[in-house]
Amino acid sequence: MINIKEKREKRKRRHKRVRAKIFGTKDRPRLCVFRSNKHIYAQLIDDEKGQTLAAVSDLKLPKNVKLKKDMSRKVAIAYEVGKLIAKVAKEKGIAKVVFDRGGYKYHGRVKALAEGAREGGLKF
Repeated sequence: MINIKEKREKRKRRHKRVRAKIFGTKDRPRLCVFRSNKHIYAQLIDDEKGQTLAAVSDLKLPKNVKLKKDMSRKVAIAYEVGKLIAKVAKEKGIAKVVFDRGGYKYHGRVKALAEGAREGGLKF
């Protein structure tokens, strides 16, 4: 059985591999995803300047947000975070992004966040 330390190391290796191929600019920033066991975070990053243009997490979601019935709670919250990051990006005049899954598999909460961002109007 793989222990937690090995799991983290594998994710970090995958993340390095992904980051070697993608780069965010001011016109097309990198949409970076981080998920913990309890929360999920999304950032828009300009790698040329090393600046975070926008950041959203499930902690910033309103309490009365309507969650979809066909998804688990965490997945539904990730979907709403994706829609919220798309809204913030639109306000800042950003329409296209490069998706950085952070070494996580494109499945579950990460996939839901991406789908929410697409529905919110971001182009990947």
